[in-house]
Amino acid sequence: YTQYTHARIHTIHTCMHVCTTYAHIRTFARERSHTCVHAHMRTRTHHALPTISYAIVDEAYRSMRDKNVDQCIIITGESGAGKTEASKLSMQYVAAVSGKGAEVGRVKEQLLLSNPILEAFGNAKTIRNDNSSRFGKYMDIEFDFKGDPVGGIVSNYLLEKSRVVGQNTGERSFHIFYQLLGGATTDVLEMLHLQKEVYSYHYLSQGGCSYILTMDDSKQFHATIEAMVVIGFSPEDISCILEMLSAILNLGNAKFKGHTLPNGSNACKLDNLKYVTYACDMLGCSRELMEESLTKRSVETKRDYVLKPLSATEGAHARDALCKAIYGRMFSWIVGKINSSIKANSLVRKKKCMGVLDIYGFEVFAENGFEQFIINYCNEKLQQVFIELTLKSEQDEYEREGIQWTHIDYFNNAVICELIEHPKQGILAYLDDECLRPGETNDDTFLDCLNKNCVGHAHYQSRAMKEFYSDSLMRRNQFRLLHYAAEVTYGVEGFLEKNRDLLYKSLSQAMYACDRPLLKELFPEGSPDGNSIKRPLTAGFQFRTSVAELMKNLLSKNPNYIRCIKPNDLKEPRKFDEDLVRHQASYLGLIENVKVRRAGHAYRQLYEQALARYKMLSMSTWPVWKGRPKDGVKEVLKSIGKHSEDFSMGRSKVFIRSPKTVFELEELRRKRVEEIATFIQRMYRGWVKRRRFKALKRAQLVFSTHYRTHVCVKRYRKLRNAAIVIQKYFRGWTARKELRRLKKGIKAKMAVVTIRKYYRMWKLRRELKRRINKKKTIWAVVVIRRYFYAWKLRRALRRRGSKKKEVWAVGVIAKYFYGWKARRLYREMRRGVKMIAAAVVIQKYCRGWLVRRALKRHTKESAKPIIAAFMWKAMCFKYLEYLRPHLPSKSPIGGKWPNPPIYLREASDHLRNMYHSWRCKALRDYYNENANEKRRMTEKARASSLFLGKKALYPRSVKIPFKADRINLRNDPRWTKLVTETHEQRVIWADVVQKINRSDAKKVPMVLAITGNSFMLLDPKSYALKYRVDLNNLEQMSLSPFSDSIFVMHIKPSRIADPSYAKGDFMFQNPNVIEMVTKLHAVIKESVKKTLPINIAKEIQVRFKADEPSCAVTFHHTGMVYSPVCKRKGSTIEIVT
Repeated sequence: YTQYTHARIHTIHTCMHVCTTYAHIRTFARERSHTCVHAHMRTRTHHALPTISYAIVDEAYRSMRDKNVDQCIIITGESGAGKTEASKLSMQYVAAVSGKGAEVGRVKEQLLLSNPILEAFGNAKTIRNDNSSRFGKYMDIEFDFKGDPVGGIVSNYLLEKSRVVGQNTGERSFHIFYQLLGGATTDVLEMLHLQKEVYSYHYLSQGGCSYILTMDDSKQFHATIEAMVVIGFSPEDISCILEMLSAILNLGNAKFKGHTLPNGSNACKLDNLKYVTYACDMLGCSRELMEESLTKRSVETKRDYVLKPLSATEGAHARDALCKAIYGRMFSWIVGKINSSIKANSLVRKKKCMGVLDIYGFEVFAENGFEQFIINYCNEKLQQVFIELTLKSEQDEYEREGIQWTHIDYFNNAVICELIEHPKQGILAYLDDECLRPGETNDDTFLDCLNKNCVGHAHYQSRAMKEFYSDSLMRRNQFRLLHYAAEVTYGVEGFLEKNRDLLYKSLSQAMYACDRPLLKELFPEGSPDGNSIKRPLTAGFQFRTSVAELMKNLLSKNPNYIRCIKPNDLKEPRKFDEDLVRHQASYLGLIENVKVRRAGHAYRQLYEQALARYKMLSMSTWPVWKGRPKDGVKEVLKSIGKHSEDFSMGRSKVFIRSPKTVFELEELRRKRVEEIATFIQRMYRGWVKRRRFKALKRAQLVFSTHYRTHVCVKRYRKLRNAAIVIQKYFRGWTARKELRRLKKGIKAKMAVVTIRKYYRMWKLRRELKRRINKKKTIWAVVVIRRYFYAWKLRRALRRRGSKKKEVWAVGVIAKYFYGWKARRLYREMRRGVKMIAAAVVIQKYCRGWLVRRALKRHTKESAKPIIAAFMWKAMCFKYLEYLRPHLPSKSPIGGKWPNPPIYLREASDHLRNMYHSWRCKALRDYYNENANEKRRMTEKARASSLFLGKKALYPRSVKIPFKADRINLRNDPRWTKLVTETHEQRVIWADVVQKINRSDAKKVPMVLAITGNSFMLLDPKSYALKYRVDLNNLEQMSLSPFSDSIFVMHIKPSRIADPSYAKGDFMFQNPNVIEMVTKLHAVIKESVKKTLPINIAKEIQVRFKADEPSCAVTFHHTGMVYSPVCKRKGSTIEIVT
């Protein structure tokens, strides 16, 4: 009480006790920086930490991180004692003191933001608590080897779904309904068909409380939506959740009006359909379906389903059950969505775990039902864990270690847990028996069963017992259990209904038929193909199993307790009800715990761990102790002056009685650690200095080496440059000397050449003069000869004197004259020809100049179109010349049309169309002349329309010609014999196929023959007829989209139900499945006059027999399997391709 009045609400020993103040206190205002608190705690021991909630969390976190021991923090107490706030502080502290980083920050943010979502959908206002958890929550936070959070997982236990449809006076439903109405915008509410007024809805107005002073619903709604976005909920998920909340509120306003049918049975109908229409709009189903599901119930008989009308009361119960089922399953889906977002990465190998348990506290109300019974049972189990791990285990440890000890009695509630959870004689077992046994059962028969079997138990009371027959505080339909915390009276009304937790099958089917994918996921039992004859588990059995798993999980970790105590029932700050606190301290076992601690020892530790921690306090044990650890610990305690009464030596542990001794040990250790640290620092600094000196010495040597090298290189370069200069001048002098020598030789050579040139010129002139003189002599001789011949001729003429001589002389003279004249004429003619040619050239140029001048003057505009037309014809002719050798092939789908110039694109399109039309006509003419080729092409076109882009196997079948009879069935005598019996002569397709059995999915070879009216299965050896099915009884074909060769032939349900036909659908494998389906599709269209549906999907429903449920065939494509592998698992056949 003294601590409470001074706002010190925490006390700590092995577990922390927190007394709620119902107000913010300075401790957290002053220390709201979790990082600062952690820095303050790092140098403190567990017993010296400040008394705040962070102390126990810090101890658990350090033990998990440093000692690699999984921890759990168990927060318990009555409803309204502050468990939820303590769990949030614990998670905030863990998030603050762990590591940093982008990924770590994301994980921490998601872990912290999961709380607002779970509180909005799972918490509600009760009489004792404004933010009461109406479900149990256990969160496992996973850490890596550094202590950084890497993920987590949330487990929820028994959501109080009944709060959705009804609340006690002064209470509210779950927070999310009020947050939605108070925080959503007007547009959103109109879209959801909702109003802001809370009292407009029946499900929210029963408690008479619409708001909470300490909570702003509008802000909380926006915080919840933001948290959902961060966690990973998509906008579609959030919209679907809000629509389902709206549907629940609108369905709650639906009213039922009863009436009597002519046969005397009660029936009902919906009175106000407006709200039902709103709900159907939100759920995505028809109003007629919803109305029929709420007013009628489907009853299954041996052969058929019968619709049984419901009374008005039963209709209201069905409506409430549907709303509770929608909300409960949606809450579990939300928890699963959070888990999928915050789960740890599988790549993190070594993980550590810290669990935080925040579960509903012990509840005692004026009226207690099934929910309070389950909640109090869970608290009994947690109290049992506390007793086992604190009071009992500690006293057992003293006895086990041989420490002198006086046993302290305490109340062990194992007997109450046994009364509730015994598998055969427990209350939950009797409740399950009443729910499942045949005959008329109700809540009264369940109470009679309890009175019959539990009357002798010390912790069970009812009016059936003599001593309580006249107890006015307990009605006839109630029983009382003496829990560890208090006596609680439970009313059995609704126990069986809530334990069954059943939903009419028609309602499940209606929800599955809705358009919302989430509803199909929440109500899988509503699927027409998913009918199950397995009996559903009861709520009590499921909760008992969940609690057992929770206890097993808690016992596998090191527990840390935060026990929350409520100071008063009025939720007022600074008010301390001593009697109430005493009662809580008593039934929580805190008094016995304190007695055990006072009579026992404050500190205990294994000898090895104690010696490792405190061996530096004695010089004889430091640094290495070679004896037994027990002797080493005793030597350490003696060296610091401790007597035997201050500690006790057990068989494997040392026990220290007083915390003062522990503080003294820790203080001495701290001082000694500082001395050792100083010594280590001194040695380390000396080592650092020596290493630095050696490094500097090595650096000096390196520097000297490089400097000397630099000096030598510099001197070498200077000498080298001087040598180069000397060489340069010497080589220049040598070159000039050689040049002078060469010049002298060149001058002498040039003089010789000049002399030789002048000599040769003189010699040439002399020879020329000699030749000229000789030529003149020859000319003179010729002249003399000519004069001589003329003189001789004249002398002869003078001598002859006759007429002949005269004639001859005239002839000679005429010949010379004509020769001279001819030569003169020839010269004149040559001169004339040159003049004519020159005249022609001049005439040509003149005419050209005249034409050009005329064109410039008269024909400038008219020449342009002529030239343009000429150029256009030239380009067209050039393109046509290019196109002729580059035309595509004659196949209508082959080849690419050459790219035309820009100015000829339109002409190219016309030419391409003409060419394509010509190709198509040629192909048609070819197929008209060849009927077989036309039939094959028709089948290929049909296969393309059926499988192109849908079946991965189709491209391989394009180049393979289709065949009708692949096993030459027509020519087989066995087939001829069978034809006479069946009168089926026309064979459309025949081949050996692998039939997949329904029982073990194994393959059996058979011959599949398709004729004009039916398909037959034959024995591959004898061709004996196994099955024959008419084509008009074939409903559809099913294939997978992958490259496997498996196909399913579905038979009409009416044919399957025929007793004379014992088989159902067939499943085969054949590599020519494309060919077979194409031919079957064509023959059905030809003979039966209908189109065969082709279903291509990854999952196919197959019904092998009429009296068996359908089987799901699922295909998984891996690309690594050459032949499909078939495996049957229950009602599913998996095919891996």
